[in-house]
Amino acid sequence: MIPLQAITPEALAASVEIVSLEEARRIVGAVHRRGSVPATVAGVRRASLDAVRACGSLPRLDLRSERRDPFDRFVKYALAAAQGEMIETVRIPLERAGRFSVCVSSQAGCGLGCVFCATGRLGLGRNLAAWEILEQVRVVRQGLDPARGERVHGIVFQGMGEPLANADAVIEALRVASEPAALAVNARNITVSTAGVPAGILRLAREAPKARLGISVSSARPEVRRNLMPIDRAHPLEEVLEAAAEHARLTGLAPMWAVTLLAGVNDTAEDARALARLAREFAGRAGCRPRISVVPYNAIDAPDRDPFRRSGEEREAEFRRILSEAGVASHRRYSGGAGIGGACGQLAGRV
Repeated sequence: MIPLQAITPEALAASVEIVSLEEARRIVGAVHRRGSVPATVAGVRRASLDAVRACGSLPRLDLRSERRDPFDRFVKYALAAAQGEMIETVRIPLERAGRFSVCVSSQAGCGLGCVFCATGRLGLGRNLAAWEILEQVRVVRQGLDPARGERVHGIVFQGMGEPLANADAVIEALRVASEPAALAVNARNITVSTAGVPAGILRLAREAPKARLGISVSSARPEVRRNLMPIDRAHPLEEVLEAAAEHARLTGLAPMWAVTLLAGVNDTAEDARALARLAREFAGRAGCRPRISVVPYNAIDAPDRDPFRRSGEEREAEFRRILSEAGVASHRRYSGGAGIGGACGQLAGRV
């Protein structure tokens, strides 16, 4: 059966011979507006609707919990897949009232083992299908009130899992998310964040050139990054950034570099100077400067067991001052949802 929330009009028309492309657009639109294949759709023949129902379905994830952070209005959803895996999704309020981004998971768990990330402790369960990724957006959308101007403005692949280790499903989900007849999210408002999969970065540039790229850098010093992110042993940061530079040249989009500051680990003056050098070298190769996002660390365990501490405000300010004096701009990412275990690095598939 075809999961109808994860198909473009072109693919639906190609899969169901009787359905014309215009009918497919109308059917896909009805599916995303109403969450079903209606009995009638204006401009669509009954035979076409019957053919789609015969070969299509609308599978669902089971919403197990919905937790709201009273401090910053982040909402975390725990969703169960048919096989029992728990997936977490976060609704992020944006500065403009009524607009939200959805932080989606692309895998159940994660196999990369980044030591500052709760998801990395789980190991990899499995890749999610494209419909499971898109279903997370539907769950968030159904809680919004269009009459009040509320809508999904963007999508960030920063939840559980490494998106580019599941590139087939992620790129398929991107196409549907940005399809005007489907979710109609501007592709420029979709960001795919990776720990560093060069082949996936290049594929993203070719197959989804309007989506933005995010890279978890952690440290510009190889020995530090390797200890924090085991993937660096297979794909050193130099190799990752070469692919990112090619992505920038092909798409014209500057990548976002995320650096989660860990007290006494990667927040020193030496780390800041190394990051500034790397950013300038990247700009020379790519023709654009990376957008550096400094991310506060969010606890992934009880204080007496957590391996890391958040850098202090003075240390973070000094880190950013060194970057600025070297001509490298940065911004501090607001990492909300910590009160519900929904902040960056905290997703661990718990109800």
